Amino acid sequence: MRALVISGGGSKGAFAGGVAQFLIEELDHEYDLFVGTSTGSLLIPYLALGQVEKIKDIYTSVNQKSIFNIRPFRIKKWKHGYKEIMIDHFGVLRNFMRGSKTFGESHNLRKLIKNTFSEADFNRLKDSEKDVVVTVSNLSLNAVEYKSIKEFSYTDFCDWIWISCNYVPFMSLVKKGGCEYADGGFGSMVPIEEAINRGATTVDVIILETEVTYYNRLPSKNVFSLLTNMHAYMLDRVEKQNIRIGKFVAGNHNAIINFYYTPTVLTTNSLIFDKKLMSKWWKSGFKYAKRKNSELNEIKTLDS
Repeated sequence: MRALVISGGGSKGAFAGGVAQFLIEELDHEYDLFVGTSTGSLLIPYLALGQVEKIKDIYTSVNQKSIFNIRPFRIKKWKHGYKEIMIDHFGVLRNFMRGSKTFGESHNLRKLIKNTFSEADFNRLKDSEKDVVVTVSNLSLNAVEYKSIKEFSYTDFCDWIWISCNYVPFMSLVKKGGCEYADGGFGSMVPIEEAINRGATTVDVIILETEVTYYNRLPSKNVFSLLTNMHAYMLDRVEKQNIRIGKFVAGNHNAIINFYYTPTVLTTNSLIFDKKLMSKWWKSGFKYAKRKNSELNEIKTLDS
């Protein structure tokens, strides 16, 4: 069984889309299982359906309004292209006055999912041999949960995709089934272990970070940049632990893992959705996967 695993990474999901496009369309990989976290959860239903161009159009046209109905920050542009997020005091205050527990709300993302992933698409995928699994964090039970398309209705599964992407406290905290849920990346950033536990023997893993840390983060300029830096630090720890566990489990199950990291640092703030940059990242993901596989084929030829 072959599986495709896509990590979390916000706007950097565009890079993962380009890599996946090459693997599916150029290498003709047939995947039986798709497992995603956060932005990976957004990608995998369309990839499983073979709707690569559709999800490419979505990722290369999305903006802040596509995600947030209440955006908790403003984007300040500095010289040399550097961007910084700054708190939107009015928006955050309005959200707290409404009784929200988070700085912002992401209900526009929920609408986008329902408008682009139809019930007919859901039924076609659910009736197929392929399985699509999204990762969520159950904050009430302090547990990571994996939600398979085979086990839920259309509305519930759209909810799980949305919940998997909710990067609290910047996005919506969702109460479902009596529990509070948030971004799957808080517990399982790279769900390799889950793919192998579900029977995968070959796993292609797209990780939306560089394999080696190439930068030091800039000093925090405000509470929002401090929070994003803290989240990034914690998620980086979770990611590395997931990879170590995944390699260990793969060794015990004789499974093969093919890793695809970003070759360069794409952004230090994946909450900023820039259409121009995301279009560029999609293309670079495709080119990177092509180059990587070309180099692997050359090595195999030399070895033989």
